[in-house]
Amino acid sequence: MIETISGISAVYIFLLAAFAGYEVIAKVPVILHTPLMSGSNFIHGIVLVGAMIALGRATSNTEQVIGFFAVLLAAMNAVGGYVVTERMLEMFKSSREKKND
Repeated sequence: MIETISGISAVYIFLLAAFAGYEVIAKVPVILHTPLMSGSNFIHGIVLVGAMIALGRATSNTEQVIGFFAVLLAAMNAVGGYVVTERMLEMFKSSREKKND
């Protein structure tokens, strides 16, 4: 049986994850940003799946609205991450490679 997390515990976990994420990302050297973006895009995909599962289990109108916005924001985040990664990788191509594309 799956147990639900109470409100204050969920907020605590969210704040702890946000703080830990900020501390990890702030210390990443510039040279590693592109590989890090690829890894974070994978995580955004998992977040999107989780948001869709949460929306699928929603029973009240409020839960459905929150779930819809969670799916919307997660999808925008995942797509935006891939667009940014593609632009960053384009910067590393030589001028010859750009002409051939």
